[in-house]
Amino acid sequence: MSSSVAVKHHRETPPAQQRSKRQASTLPLVAPSVIALLLWMIVPLVMTVWFSFQRYNLLNPDARKFIGIENFTFILSDPALWTSIGITIILVVSVLAITIGLGTLLAILFDQDFYGQGIARVLAISPFFVMPTVSALVWKNMLMHPVNGLFAQFTRGLGLGAIDWFADFPLLAIIIIVSWEWLPFALLILLTAIQSLDHDQLEAARMDGANALALFRFVMLPHLSRAIAVVAMIETIFFLTIFAEIFVTTGGGPGVATTNLAYYIFLRALLEFDVGGASAGGLIAVILANIAAIFLMRSVARNLDT
Repeated sequence: MSSSVAVKHHRETPPAQQRSKRQASTLPLVAPSVIALLLWMIVPLVMTVWFSFQRYNLLNPDARKFIGIENFTFILSDPALWTSIGITIILVVSVLAITIGLGTLLAILFDQDFYGQGIARVLAISPFFVMPTVSALVWKNMLMHPVNGLFAQFTRGLGLGAIDWFADFPLLAIIIIVSWEWLPFALLILLTAIQSLDHDQLEAARMDGANALALFRFVMLPHLSRAIAVVAMIETIFFLTIFAEIFVTTGGGPGVATTNLAYYIFLRALLEFDVGGASAGGLIAVILANIAAIFLMRSVARNLDT
């Protein structure tokens, strides 16, 4: 009798106590990885904050001293900073519009059955796996080159003359290159989302007399809203730090025409050797990125709740 009561008491151990015992047993296994991750994240951030309050130029490292918020006041009064922020916003919004817009249309197209569908999907997704530096070199030397580029040969054949993309339309050229790189990512996510759409719902809408435009507007687009929000959030995080395409093609020029915030910080740090000013600019970039991330996370959460 007593043994059955003991067994019953053992089986009725509260779940909270079981969870606490399980957490206590796994904590020593997880703790080293968590500590290493926190150090990997916090140490560079703390160093950036420290240097942002220092006058520290690599050309004269012995003259380093604490100057308070002078780096921030100087950076915030620099017109090039605000120009770079504006260019960053234009770049992010433009590439988002192109990748999401064309990605949605291509996802609907590739959801249809046609000959060579598998090969077409592989070719459409493959640019995403090309490194940014390589894709920038391909576009610069093989497609947009004003003398030997494919686009120049085509426009000359039409009697329009060659276009020097990186001199006449530098920001547009960067937008085209980055859009080409990230369109496959949007296509992949949106195609996966549209394949989860219930085809019986589409057939019911067709039987009710809905045309292709009505199907897209009232059935497909609402179904893709969550996937579009996720694509926008992920792409925005990466677009705020676009660097390789600018470095390889325009070098931030002509002038500051393609100098985004990431490239502006690079110029401060590695060309002017101003570690303090670059650190202050990096913190400003972190603040702006967190503001954008909070807005996007709330947008995604709102779409998930609906």
